[in-house]
Amino acid sequence: MEEITPQEAQKRIQGGSLLVDVREADEYAAVHAEGARLLPLSELESRYTELPQDQELVMICRSGARSARAAEYLLARGYRAVNLAGGTLAWQEQGLPTQSGGAS
Repeated sequence: MEEITPQEAQKRIQGGSLLVDVREADEYAAVHAEGARLLPLSELESRYTELPQDQELVMICRSGARSARAAEYLLARGYRAVNLAGGTLAWQEQGLPTQSGGAS
């Protein structure tokens, strides 16, 4: 599984990749990377088919562990998924845009 930096993730998102946040709704509402779509890891097995198979998925969580599990799960099912190393914490540390509020 490929691990990418927040800067690389932002480039890929600007190029058409979809950013998927796998944290729980309360974590997402507190702060999330701008434009991230919420799909909690706890719901991934039942909802992963909602994700596009023809688009690269950049998986993000708080620090990178849950999103790595999600990326592995999706890769095993034929999706193109990469993991954002360091997660939302690294995204914020790099000064990249964030939002707060409800699920997207």
